[in-house]
Amino acid sequence: MDSANIVIIGGGVVGCALAREVAAMWSDVFLLEKMPHIGMAASTRNSGVIHSGIYYPPGSLKARLCVRGNRLMHEYCATHGVAHRPCGKLVVATSESERAGLEKLIVTGRANGVQGLRIVDRATARLREPNIECVAALEVPSAGILSAEELVKALAREAAERGANIVTHASVIRMQPGADGIRVEVEIGDPDDAGDAPRETIDARCVVNCAGLYSDDVAAMLGNKSYRIYPNRGEYCEVVKNKSDLVRELVYPVPHDAGSTLGTHLTKTVWGTVLVGPTSDYIQDKTDYESNRHPVEEFVRRAKPMLPMLQAEDLRLAYSGIRAKLLPPGVGGTSDFIITHDPEVRRAIQLIGIESPGLTSSLAIAEYVRPMVAEVLA
Repeated sequence: MDSANIVIIGGGVVGCALAREVAAMWSDVFLLEKMPHIGMAASTRNSGVIHSGIYYPPGSLKARLCVRGNRLMHEYCATHGVAHRPCGKLVVATSESERAGLEKLIVTGRANGVQGLRIVDRATARLREPNIECVAALEVPSAGILSAEELVKALAREAAERGANIVTHASVIRMQPGADGIRVEVEIGDPDDAGDAPRETIDARCVVNCAGLYSDDVAAMLGNKSYRIYPNRGEYCEVVKNKSDLVRELVYPVPHDAGSTLGTHLTKTVWGTVLVGPTSDYIQDKTDYESNRHPVEEFVRRAKPMLPMLQAEDLRLAYSGIRAKLLPPGVGGTSDFIITHDPEVRRAIQLIGIESPGLTSSLAIAEYVRPMVAEVLA
């Protein structure tokens, strides 16, 4: 049996950022990830965008941590050699009826402290993006793009250098809270070989749930069944190489559906390729990345108002990712991050519903959680 000051469950970008943060202050930090490698789920199956903070209600955790995280992320990538590009982005109105959406975004963004926002006309927007069609656009200079895989690896490497123990193929199967800690039972090995894998037990003074899609399941192991994650799949296409000059940076539509998604957008990656997506579909299985994929024609339909030149033969199906939604299908609006001490288990901290802008916010989330950990360990 091992003992630990801190056990972090989930080796995505938030878990790795938190391990890096707390390992600088405490010894005996364990990061447990059930997959063979860190960051294999939502952390690297996304657009890789460094968001600015224009979409989230003022005062919300998403707004505060995204704006703070934007600055921290640009600095971190530059300092640690993570491939990134501070390219900015355009949010485009493709009809007169969408101008009001741009006005709403600029008001929200300024209230959140986002700098440099301005609405420009069609001619100005086309100087930046000659192939984009719009009547007006919102310039967002603080947005950027990064390599999510490189980021996760850099955070994990730095966490390990600070003394954190990063254990992959480590599935938490049971937890038992006690007065002085939480006993965490872990199976070490391929999750498909459940029952045959060796088991380890860790007595932790503090447990932090960073399990993403499975954060509701981890919370339930501690007796907290008040949370539910609704998996939502987002699919991507990639523009063929000889058409990758159609887009220069990041181009987003005005969000249309009450905030549940930012819409199908165009992303020029750090490798020079162009992604079209993501879609947004609720699914039942948290592991279902591939069944009933949208055809390329659907991506063309969604992107064509912004990029009229796009044709079906210009696209190839790419990867998909699954978001950890807190709102069920049919419920409009937005949800905030849940980052809280567990109301029943004093030594547990719950991070629930950490979807976009979780990648951008990861360093700020770690910074936010650190004093919560200190309170538990005091």
